[in-house]
Amino acid sequence: MEALQTFGINSWQANVDAKLSNALTLALEQGQVLFLPKLGFALQENETQFLSPSWLNGSRKNISLEGHKSDSRHLGGAQGEEQELARLAAMIARFSNDATSLVHALFPHYAAHFNQARTSYRPGLVGAAKAISWKKDDSRLHVDAFPSRPNYGERILRVFSNVNADGVDRVWRVGEPFEATAKRFLPKIKKPIFGSASLLKLLKITKKKRSEYDHIMLHLHDGMKADLDFQQNVPQQTVYFPPNSTWICFSDQVLHAAMSGQYMLEQTFHLPVTALQHPELSPLKVLERLKGRALI
Repeated sequence: MEALQTFGINSWQANVDAKLSNALTLALEQGQVLFLPKLGFALQENETQFLSPSWLNGSRKNISLEGHKSDSRHLGGAQGEEQELARLAAMIARFSNDATSLVHALFPHYAAHFNQARTSYRPGLVGAAKAISWKKDDSRLHVDAFPSRPNYGERILRVFSNVNADGVDRVWRVGEPFEATAKRFLPKIKKPIFGSASLLKLLKITKKKRSEYDHIMLHLHDGMKADLDFQQNVPQQTVYFPPNSTWICFSDQVLHAAMSGQYMLEQTFHLPVTALQHPELSPLKVLERLKGRALI
């Protein structure tokens, strides 16, 4: 299966008929990346100043806007004068609005179920700062799973847009289908130690009790990144996202690695498995089928 499916959508408020929406949904839920080469996020004249990594304050690798707010009080990871940060927050919020309009237009059947999460701006050059551990090295193929935020199978849908003004592509590696990788690593993953989920929550290492699904997804994430033979030899494709293009995927399902590029905006949404048109293709249902039992 090809890593990318290309669609000629060129508006954030796209007018999409049912046939195209179903095709988009099937490709997305099968674990493909939806590539929209004709859809770019245009920076306004007073926003081009933000095309510099100097806006990062050093505490994070990206700048984030929480809670769909458009003022700098909800901006994390940024530094600068208050008026400048207010304009930066407004730019990120504008992208958030466009990304939200897009997913509502492309996937109207998801619209009532979306939980909008953080919006991020990544002005840093990919690979410029060495990852402090292999677990945080996003140049290694992985699926998204987070140690402190169990999600009980909820999907992670992300909209990305390359806003580089110097003609530089965002380059990813995209790996084999999720189920093939799950079959590789599942035999090595032991069940969580009895009581460990409660202890992690009690110690506030996790925000809530970690399900067995979350336990497996974390071990898949770490197992992939730790296995250098897998990284080199697993079936994979290199894909290029040029400036003024947008792409969408379920990042908990698509094996991906960021190899190069600079200046990208990203909007995250969470979606329950029950909202999917093909829930049997979700990581939760795939893992439950392979394990032969419920995992949440």
